[in-house]
Order: sequence, then structure tokens, then C-alpha cells
Amino acid sequence: MRSCLQYFLLIGVGIVLTACSPKYNWREVHGDKLPFTVLMPDKPSSFSRRIDLNGTTVEMTMTAAEIDGVTFAVGAAQMADAAQTPAALQAMRSALLNNINGKQQAESVPGQQHPADNTLELVADGVAGKRQLQLIARLQARDKRIYQVLIIGPRDQMTAENIAMFFTSFRLD
Repeated sequence: MRSCLQYFLLIGVGIVLTACSPKYNWREVHGDKLPFTVLMPDKPSSFSRRIDLNGTTVEMTMTAAEIDGVTFAVGAAQMADAAQTPAALQAMRSALLNNINGKQQAESVPGQQHPADNTLELVADGVAGKRQLQLIARLQARDKRIYQVLIIGPRDQMTAENIAMFFTSFRLD
């Protein structure tokens, strides 16, 4: 009960703090192929593509929105077997870091207390195309499904309120 109250309080504070910014038009988004719910700061786009996770190929659907060079995204895929998910999460973590030539700075999403089981979190700094970027990600597995919840962009364009709004709103349906 207490955690639900904290959740709604945090979302309420986030909405009030971001309500003054016309750039952020938070809306509830649901996964099409795999079940999840998240608040996105703008109307998202979705696409699917096949990716290799350390020798295992899966189709991942990405749902993402971008505001001021900061991308808020959720990727979802299904493994053939639940036993493959720990290795898949590690492969996603490595790929995310490699994509930005990144160095991990922390192992938890800012403002979060205890990640759920079958979850990896990371905060990393890196560079892509001469742009300095910060990556904040939560990689999570449930049964055979894997999820990649992330924000990536210039550190000075990210706010604690928007980070909290996005990550605390993510739910597996």
C-alpha cells in the first residue's frame, strides 16, 4: 500500500513539475506485441528489427520518443526459453555500452531504491558521433520476455523529474 502511494505521489509531483513545459506532453503508451505500460514525453514511434544477443537472434520492437535530443525508449523481445534471459540481459548491457563507447558510472537508475529480480540497471557516459551522451537504462526479464527501458541524450538536457517520471511509470502488464 505504501509503495503504491509513493508511486502515485512521485508521478503527481513529476506531472506538476513538467506541466509548465509545453515540450513534454506525457502520455500513457502500451506495448503492441509484448505487454508493458509506460509514460512517454511525446507521441512515440515504433519499429521492429532482428538483433543478435550473443548468438541468439530475436525480433525486438522499440517504442521511442525524442525531446531536445533526449530519447526515451522501451525495447521488448521474447526469447525462445526463459533460461536464456540472463545472458540476453548481459548482451543488451554490453551492446548499449558499446554503442556509445561508454563507461558505466553507476549500477542503478537515479531515484530508484531496489531493482526487481531479473533486472540490470546502468548509468553510463559515452560518445556517439562526437556527441557526449549519458545513458540510463533498466534491462528486465519476465518469463521469456526481455525489456530495455532507457533514456539517452546530452546530460544537460535530462532532468531528475523526467528521469523519475519515465522509469517509475514503466510496468509489466
